Amino acid sequence: MILDTASLALLTDALTSLDAGFDNLPPLQHDNDQAALAGVLLAVAERMRDNYPYPHPLYAGQMLKPPHPVARLAYALALWINPNNHALDGGRASSAMEKEAVAEIAGMFGWAQYLGHLSSGGTMANLEALWVAGSLHPGKKILASSQAHYTHERISRVLQLDFAPVDCDARAKMDIQALEALLATGEVGTVVVTLGTTASGSVDPLPAVLALRERYDFRIHVDAAYGGYFALVDNLGAEAGQAFQALGQVDSIVIDPHKHGLQPYGCGCVLFRDPGVGALYKHDSPYTYFSSAELHLGEISLECSRAGASAVALWATQRLLPLRRDGEFARDLARCREAALILAERIAADPRFMLAWEPELDIIVWAPRLDSASQVSAASQRLFEIAAEQDLHLAVASFPATLLRQRWPDLHWDQPQVACLRSCLMKPAHRDWVDEIWRILDALAPRALAVDNE
Repeated sequence: MILDTASLALLTDALTSLDAGFDNLPPLQHDNDQAALAGVLLAVAERMRDNYPYPHPLYAGQMLKPPHPVARLAYALALWINPNNHALDGGRASSAMEKEAVAEIAGMFGWAQYLGHLSSGGTMANLEALWVAGSLHPGKKILASSQAHYTHERISRVLQLDFAPVDCDARAKMDIQALEALLATGEVGTVVVTLGTTASGSVDPLPAVLALRERYDFRIHVDAAYGGYFALVDNLGAEAGQAFQALGQVDSIVIDPHKHGLQPYGCGCVLFRDPGVGALYKHDSPYTYFSSAELHLGEISLECSRAGASAVALWATQRLLPLRRDGEFARDLARCREAALILAERIAADPRFMLAWEPELDIIVWAPRLDSASQVSAASQRLFEIAAEQDLHLAVASFPATLLRQRWPDLHWDQPQVACLRSCLMKPAHRDWVDEIWRILDALAPRALAVDNE
């Protein structure tokens, strides 16, 4: 069994305690058809078997990390109330818990004064940050690296803001010379710096971007949806470590608790260093804000209804695992990084494989070693498929020749893109499973490298 069920008894005890808080009300009868419920739940369980085993360490593909048990239980517990964190009228306790949880996240970056809240995910959080950026620098361009998440270009179109990509260097990081050439035009209002790109896990050179801000007038928004929590760990490389140390100097940050923060989907977070941006949200809504003069979260959010259960789950998780550099949460995150370093070292040392670049967080990009880009792409796809037959689940990602030509100078580029294997070792248990993952890859390598000459 890979699914935790032992903790379910705790939920019953917690529900009993929650229910006791409403003892003053007349009893309410619940006439649920238990047999019908059971039948539908079993049907759901049957359907849900059609998934990859995301919670297991042999799933090392996409960015899917199982929620902590306390997050699952707290989220479920909150659903018996089903709070809405738009206004205090719909989520009084959960709104307070959201503010406390967000304050702890802001504290990771050294921010005691800020404006911030949870969102339904990184996309909405980034949309909000770019909306603020566009409002403060109207008519100016948004820049992000060519390896940044595609959502930034899409969001810019939604907001009717000009967007331009910035070339990357051979390590899939934003190229500073290319960035400065664009800044010199005077047309740029915001630079999106990514700390943990989705495809490569690369960390853009934030200190160098901050230095450019001394000479050019632009905002810096950091998309740390994936990598933000690595600000707590001590085993990063020098460049990545310096980037995370500089986070407190930027204008806005997005981080996704539903990635490395051990939360269920969807739970994102957006933070602004200047609380004064709250003036941009000003609106009147007398039908929702009638019960309290205190700030309602809906007054500083573009989203209206938001799941209060997300805030409850995050608060509970951070209560159990505080966001401290010397805490259990940080140690577990460091184990993910250790797992990636070990696997990357084995890949780099094996002549059958090619490592795209040294991992900066816990994402590895690599490929079977063959003569041409088309052969490498075919072998990557083949290894992806045959590894799944052995219950090892990887991911495939494509990268342009312009990014990898310098890294793999002997490769014949007979096509403009090459498909690589991408592994997210984002579970602490991956540290203990690296040997098994490598055993499977080692055994399957001959089949993956077989070239069809017909």
